[in-house]
Amino acid sequence: MPKAYLEPEEVEQLEEAGQYLRDKLLIRLLFRLGCRISEALGIAVSDIDFDQGTVTIEHLKVRLNLSCPDCGTRLSKAARFCPGCGTKVEKAVIQEREYPRKRTLPIDPDTLEMIRDYIDRGGPVSHNGKQLLFGISRRRAWQIIRDCAKRAGLGDLVNPETGRMHHVSPHKLRDALAIMAVKKDDSGDGLRLLQEHLGHQNINTTMKYRKVAGKEHKEWYGKIWSEEDARTSDSSDKR
Repeated sequence: MPKAYLEPEEVEQLEEAGQYLRDKLLIRLLFRLGCRISEALGIAVSDIDFDQGTVTIEHLKVRLNLSCPDCGTRLSKAARFCPGCGTKVEKAVIQEREYPRKRTLPIDPDTLEMIRDYIDRGGPVSHNGKQLLFGISRRRAWQIIRDCAKRAGLGDLVNPETGRMHHVSPHKLRDALAIMAVKKDDSGDGLRLLQEHLGHQNINTTMKYRKVAGKEHKEWYGKIWSEEDARTSDSSDKR
């Protein structure tokens, strides 16, 4: 049966397949922080607090706002008439706005030491006044993960919602952390902390990992069949 996500030991194999310290660190941070690839590529040396053991992540969320071309009133996607001036909306004005969001994440000592070693070796790259950990493009980052997966012998993963097969990608490392966390703690507090760690605005986005992990579903299925077997056995004994 096709796999839907990477196990922690497979992520370790992926990291070991990295040919350079930069590639190993990229894989490590994508998994340990559970961050998006855009977030990982935006990490600067100044975002790392070695004393506190934290990494500050910045994420730009792009939103499209619709407004009336006549009076400027905000519109919903389904609006046919402007609630402000009452005119029929033939073509709404679309404005793209960026909303910067930050979150500070804890990081384990081993990874902090790996980051320190990488900085000492001159790995960071100067870009727009910042010392970025990874001075590479998004496309290059995807290529690194794909090549490491190939060297590690990791096969494609199935999307549980669409059934389509996909190569191991940077986002699969974020998924791997989330699913590992749900398997270890799927309580209300555990899910809330995972939501905060991943930077999800809606808890329903976080909850999807419970479905992928399948722990609760499997326990329920096993329970109903064990009870059915017990009833069948009792019925047979009475005959």
